[in-house]
Amino acid sequence: MESGQVLSLAQEALTVVLYVSAPMLGLSLIVGLAVSIFQATTQIQEQTLTFIPKILAVVAGILVFGSWMLRVLIEFTEKLFMNMNQFIG
Repeated sequence: MESGQVLSLAQEALTVVLYVSAPMLGLSLIVGLAVSIFQATTQIQEQTLTFIPKILAVVAGILVFGSWMLRVLIEFTEKLFMNMNQFIG
């Protein structure tokens, strides 16, 4: 396996990881920002207040985007297995 193939495979793997993780990270960022604004306006400085809304947002995101995420990961894995003969030898 040549270095160009390794770099191409690594780039594609990182792209898939970014695509799959982006909805969850975006939702937790938005919820975290909303909770921070709420804390700043009410002057409640409880550190544990941010965890539960973020966890609920990520679980909701998995419920909404889960099938798409699974499909992207399955397509990438199938592509890896179909091209396995190019990687070995």
